[in-house]
Amino acid sequence: MGKTNLPFTKTNYIIMLAGIICILVGFTIMTMDKEPYGFGFLGITLGPIIVMIGFIIEFFAITYKVKSEE
Repeated sequence: MGKTNLPFTKTNYIIMLAGIICILVGFTIMTMDKEPYGFGFLGITLGPIIVMIGFIIEFFAITYKVKSEE
């Protein structure tokens, strides 16, 4: 079999999965806030920060390129 020119490698998909899990954890944290309308620390500060970290991980996973040894 020849070399395939797929855009992503296994490493990219693993990093993407970590980013998706981080985003889901952030949204779950936002729903756990007990303050009215989610205006507590979890809904306003911690949850959105974790979601943003998840999106940064996703951006890194898309742009990550393995250094090939040719």
